[in-house]
Amino acid sequence: MYLIALCDDEVEQLHKTEQIFTEYRNSHSGEDFRVESFESAEKLLSLMERQEYLPDLIIMDIYLPDKLGIEAVRELRRMGNRSQVVFLTASKEFALDAYEVDAAQYLVKPLSGEKLFPLLDRFLKEMEEERRKYILLRIENALQRIAVDDIVYCEAQGKVQCMHFANGTQCMLRITMAKIVEMLSPYSAFMRVGIAYLVNMEHIEYLNKAEIQMDTGKKIYLPRGAFQAVREKYFAYYCGG
Repeated sequence: MYLIALCDDEVEQLHKTEQIFTEYRNSHSGEDFRVESFESAEKLLSLMERQEYLPDLIIMDIYLPDKLGIEAVRELRRMGNRSQVVFLTASKEFALDAYEVDAAQYLVKPLSGEKLFPLLDRFLKEMEEERRKYILLRIENALQRIAVDDIVYCEAQGKVQCMHFANGTQCMLRITMAKIVEMLSPYSAFMRVGIAYLVNMEHIEYLNKAEIQMDTGKKIYLPRGAFQAVREKYFAYYCGG
């Protein structure tokens, strides 16, 4: 499911935009999204700062009484948030500023299905393609989107799993290794090594009968008798077998 946030201080405009989304949903039964409406930027920012709400797409009026939409998105970018943003306005005055904060689109009111439907078609397709590259994990009581390519390996440590990333950081996850394997199963780069490790083959520098050398410097020692199966899977991945 995709989360879409509408932010506009004009209640009537919010209702009209909600209706357009209802029309879109009725004509696109295969699309799975939920729309949440906000009458102030501060309320939306507060939820996102606490990582209690992480929308995939934000459609925001550029003129808000509590905070200009441009400034609100600048704050989100400073937080590291990369949600897609579409600005709504009656004027093109801030168009250049919108692109400075990496806004994806700038629509002039009044909004209509004719304007919004093609945009939603494109964004939902792009978000589906982008989502395939990420997994969502709960880390330190907050949901975080993790780039699959950044995961080097995961190591079982008792009842928790330690996930190691390309930048040298790591996080502890209170889920089973079986659950992590399930989450990463759509990605062919991941290989189970014994019962303790799940390895991203994109980060392997070399392997031999005794160990796997990761590009972070980590050595993962192979269980007895595991080398042949590991080698076959590694070469099959790179040779497309």
